[in-house]
Formats: sequence, C-alpha cells, structure tokens
Amino acid sequence: MAAPEGVFLAPAPPVDRRSHLTRVSTKTPPIIDRIQPGWAICHPMKPADVVNSVTKIDQIETMILDVPTIRGHVLSMATMRTQTAVLVKIRFADGSEGIGEGTTIGGLSYGAESPESIQSAIATYISPALLGRDGNDVNGAIQLIGRLVKGNRIAKAAVEIALWDGLGKRLGVPVSQLFGGAVHEKLPVAWTLASGNSDTDIAEAEEMIETRRHNIFKLKIGKRSVREDVAHVARIKKAVGDAASVRVDVNTAWSLQDARWGLKGLQDAGCELVEQPVQARYRKAMAELARGYEIAVMADEALNGPEDALAVVAGRAADVFAVKVAQSGGLKRASEVIAIGEAAGLGLYGGTMLETGLGTAAALQLFATVERLHWGTEFFGPLLLTDEILAEPIVYRDFCVETPKGNGIGATLDPDKIAFFRRDGGRTVKAVVGE
Repeated sequence: MAAPEGVFLAPAPPVDRRSHLTRVSTKTPPIIDRIQPGWAICHPMKPADVVNSVTKIDQIETMILDVPTIRGHVLSMATMRTQTAVLVKIRFADGSEGIGEGTTIGGLSYGAESPESIQSAIATYISPALLGRDGNDVNGAIQLIGRLVKGNRIAKAAVEIALWDGLGKRLGVPVSQLFGGAVHEKLPVAWTLASGNSDTDIAEAEEMIETRRHNIFKLKIGKRSVREDVAHVARIKKAVGDAASVRVDVNTAWSLQDARWGLKGLQDAGCELVEQPVQARYRKAMAELARGYEIAVMADEALNGPEDALAVVAGRAADVFAVKVAQSGGLKRASEVIAIGEAAGLGLYGGTMLETGLGTAAALQLFATVERLHWGTEFFGPLLLTDEILAEPIVYRDFCVETPKGNGIGATLDPDKIAFFRRDGGRTVKAVVGE
C-alpha cells in the first residue's frame, strides 16, 4: 500500500500480551493511526514528542535495605545502629526507569510508618492504582494516590521520587529543572552530633571543622534531664566557639515546663536554634516558646505537608521550618511547604530522614531551587552509613554538599551494594501490569 506524501510505513510494534501495553521503541517514530493489519502510519517527530507518547508504567518494584551506621545515633526515643530504607524502581513501557526511596528514623518509635509498612502500602495499594498509567503524568499520579491512600506520606514520597526521576531522564534534564531550575550548585550542610558523650562529640566536631566538612552542628538531646542536656550543649559550644554554629533537636521529648527552662539555658549557652522541643500537637506551646525567647524555634514533627505548614504559620508556632521530602509526602508537597514558609517570612532548613544517597540526591534537586535557605540543610545521611549504595557518591566539601549532576535525580545505584544490603536474601516485591 502506498503511503501519503510526508508519511512512511513501518511495521506496527508487537503487543506485550502479558502487560496489555503496546511497546514503542524510542528509536522509532510513534504510532499515529492504523491503516491495515500489521502496519502503522508514522511521522518523523522530535525526541520530546516521542517521550510524551510511550510512557506507560509497566512495573513497580520495592526492596528493603539494611545498612549499618558508623556509630550509635542517639535520639530521645531510640538509638539507631542500622538505617533501613525502602527503594522503589519503576519501569516504563519505553524501557526507561526511575528510582526512589522512602526512609524513616528508628522505625515506629519515630512515626506512624515503618519500612515494612512503607513497602506494603506501595505493593498493596499504590502500585495497582498506577500500573498502566501515563508515567509522564506525575501530578495526576500524586492526585490519584492522594484520593486513594490516606496518610502513608513516606510511601507516597518514595513512589513520587521515582516518577520524577523517570520523567527527568526521559526529558534529558535534572529534576531541579522540573521545579523551575537550580539556583545553587551546593548548599551548607550540618552534621549531627549524637553519640551522647560530650568528649566524643567535641572531638568529632573539631575533626569536622579541621577537615572543612562541617561547621554547623545539631545535637540530639532529650533523653536525659534538661539540666544535663543544657550542660552537654554548653560544653560543646564552648569548645567550638565561633568556629561553628550549634543547634539542638529535642525530638518532642520535653514538656512545656521543661522547654521553658531548656530554651533559657540553651540561649544563655550560645545555642542558636532548638528543633521541635515539645510534641507536634502542642502548637500553642510552640507559639509561646517562639514568642518568649530569642533562640529560634524550629518545627519538624509538626510539619506533615502543606496543611500542617499553614496551621503552624497561622498559630505563629515556629520561627523556622525543617522541610523534609518524605515527611511532606513527596517533592511536590515539600515544595508547597517551602512556598508557605517563604510567604510567611519564616526561615527554611532542609531536613533529613537520614536517607541514603538516593533520597538525599532527590532532596538536593528540590532544595537547589530554593532562593534562600536561611539555616542551611542537614543532608548528611549517606555519611552516617558504613557504606555507599550509589555508583557515584554525593560530594561533601568546604562545609557544603553538592547537587548531583546528570538527568533525573542524578543518582545511579551500585548493583553490588544493593545485592549485599538487601533484606531476606534479596527478596523483592513486584507489581506488574496485567498481574
């Protein structure tokens, strides 16, 4: 059969009976219309047009990694010696892939999600809703999952990161470009001193300053009495002096009465900021503390997405937002929390759930687009682990962390490390179109 002018004939691509999806190679033009069995009318198109036509979600795979930490990481509610991360890999009909991560801190001792619940939520509820959908429609996927799945923000974030990563790779741009473009190549990065021992923490801080890796330190406190905690912080601040900024994270451990004494003592010791001193639901207490002291009060556990951010602003319950991608429910919702904080004139801080290099790379893509991060970031998660799971580790130097280069989130997994740290002998959970 002759082809019309400007059109050429090509064999129609085979149909995958397993997935019920028509697969089209990015090396061939897309199908426009069928003119006879086994043939399709094809027009030469730009690469971006090809991307837009062949992006169905074929498969979503999850796995759990357990990676030891370099030392005990002492929080008010638990001591971490291993970090557990849920990795997500999404495969699309055009052969492209996207990867994401969902990580919590200390399992259920920190929040409502555990690694096991994150994996289960993705496999049981999120994946079936997304399989077969257009992978380029990230906003549509976010809205659909928001309607079908309540809570489970970390699980949602892990899948969303993989969708953004896949889209960025197909378009040939970093994810930062999908959020308006990066304005920073590197960001100040804090280190958490959490051994619980003053002498150990002082030695660690002095080494970090000497090697120019960190000059911002956040101390984990709240496990001991307020008096002991304040004395611990005061010793460290006196040792580092003006060479470093010292902040604390109480992880909701104090009562309002404890917090009043604690903030006064910390302020007198030269500490600059206190993170979430009381429980997240005590917004009026947070407002009293923010109003009553010069030391900055930062909301963390109180921020679970833009709705919480708006309530914190309305109640004047913080001076600073610790914005976490996982806790916000994904990159899109985290960007909305950032926008609310910016509009309210609050300070911003890039928070971490102690993600591996994968989740850290995703967060850096977003925060590189933020004009002013008054309090820097704490994207040090990969440095707390005994081993790196990325083929090219994130770079830390001159008191900063550098935004990864490359398309998508700029991260590539090291297959040998993934195989080594995968739980249960490498067992994974897969959801495939048509299954």
